[in-house]
Amino acid sequence: MIDKPISIALAQLNSHLGNIAGNVECLIDAREKANAGGADIILTPEMFLSGYPCDDLVLRSDFMSEVEAGIIRLASVTADGGAAIIVGAPYREHSGDDVVIYNSVFVLDEGKVIGRRDKVNLPNYGVFDDKRNFTAGAMPGPVLVRGLKLGLPICEDIWTPDVVECLQESGADMIVSLNASPFDSRKNDQRMAHAVSRAIETGLPLLYVNLIGGQDELVFDGGSFALNADGNLATHLPSFSQAVVQVQVKSDFGALSLTGQITPPDEGLAAIYRGLMLGVRDYVQKNGFPGVVLGLSGGIDSALVAAIAADALGADAVHAVMMPSPYTSDESLDDAADLATRFGMRLDTISIAPAMAAMDEMLVDQFAGKDPDIAEENIQSRLRGTILMGISNKNGAMVMATGNKSEYAAGYSTLYGDMCGGFAPIKDVWKIQVFDLCRWRNTHLPRGAAGPEGEVIPIRIIDKPPSAELRPDQKDTDSLPPYERLDAIMRALTEDAADIDAIVAQGYDRREVDHASQLLFRAEFKRFQSAPGPKMTSIAFGRDRRLPLTSGFSPLKTFIK
Repeated sequence: MIDKPISIALAQLNSHLGNIAGNVECLIDAREKANAGGADIILTPEMFLSGYPCDDLVLRSDFMSEVEAGIIRLASVTADGGAAIIVGAPYREHSGDDVVIYNSVFVLDEGKVIGRRDKVNLPNYGVFDDKRNFTAGAMPGPVLVRGLKLGLPICEDIWTPDVVECLQESGADMIVSLNASPFDSRKNDQRMAHAVSRAIETGLPLLYVNLIGGQDELVFDGGSFALNADGNLATHLPSFSQAVVQVQVKSDFGALSLTGQITPPDEGLAAIYRGLMLGVRDYVQKNGFPGVVLGLSGGIDSALVAAIAADALGADAVHAVMMPSPYTSDESLDDAADLATRFGMRLDTISIAPAMAAMDEMLVDQFAGKDPDIAEENIQSRLRGTILMGISNKNGAMVMATGNKSEYAAGYSTLYGDMCGGFAPIKDVWKIQVFDLCRWRNTHLPRGAAGPEGEVIPIRIIDKPPSAELRPDQKDTDSLPPYERLDAIMRALTEDAADIDAIVAQGYDRREVDHASQLLFRAEFKRFQSAPGPKMTSIAFGRDRRLPLTSGFSPLKTFIK
């Protein structure tokens, strides 16, 4: 136990994967601020130095050499007598001709490495592939840092009792958990429940620091916190924002107590919208794009994507293009212009009618004797994709795909057409949520948003029936069930892995469930080729859900002709 109060800074920082030097400087800057506030220790998230998940980069000798140099650099700055550093990073151990890689936490003080602990429980489910790249560490004991014996479990190590129980039995005064836990709409409650359980089981206070930022399909939401030994909340950091917050640790009658500021987490639609903003901002900026370009159709999906992009990047970085065909309504033209004006983003109009006529002439022999059908519809979509990619190639802006999760699930999307793009911001957002998010944005200005407050998405866009406008009087419900039912069925099929009989037993029509299941399985090849998009649900298309492209399995009891 300590004889005087200790201040521990939770450094909820946005790591740039692979930019070791940049991450080192980011942490040094955060430490200087923590030193100014009197911090004794500064604590980073899991794998902060390298970024997470860095996948097979840890197998490269040059990458690991940069990590090792970063650890040496960080250790050297602690020679100044300021805050000790606890930092997450991969560790390479040579054993004869073999090399073993661990997911580790380093304790740096007095100019050197004074301790290292390795992750014991390696997750290998959902988006996680830790067993592919890392070796499991041995059961750990605590590390003595500034008079405190700290147990240092890493992320998954606190989701079961074993590691924390070992630390408590080894004499730890406190549990200090480094995490890179990606966001989904159910995750906050799960994290807190596990952390509270570990605190109560061991009778030890617990610090939980989580990564912040977007990394490909993952968004890390921060939301770091501290719990007292009874499981009561002592500190909570903001969601989706960088923060360095100090927790005061005192010894009261032989027991440690924690105090600090509490910022409530973002929840519901606010959390999803801010998560989408962060995912877009980091994907664009960390990959060095000057901005984005997207097709603005006058429909609700592209309206939401444009809003997220403008809020995340600023309207000056968003180039919207309306590409009307003979089937595009005047209402859609007006609505796209209205939305662009409200955000102050650039909108250009490029008609695809001349290209459609040219394609009709080019394909006249191939299409002879056949009625117009989906082939002509898909050509329209692909012409739009070609235009956007041409603008992207010429100006450097990244194309954003505007499809939602309902469309990706049903295959109601066109490869190399509306699926064209480098990033798909609402790929993991169900259609019903698209409507909800638009309504929410019209009454809320998200924290950190660059866009204006007020009604930014015209009500007419929200209220009109969804349509791809690829043929006269087309509506999505011509070929799909209403989204209220489709989303519920598709959510059960994907996120709950329910079979057809189980869904029908919930009261849904068997033909609709059969049809939805058939659409889902048929579109696997499309999703495999789709752009990445930020994970918002518990099971997202991409790293979360992996099915073969070629398979003789069919879940259908009846086949739709």
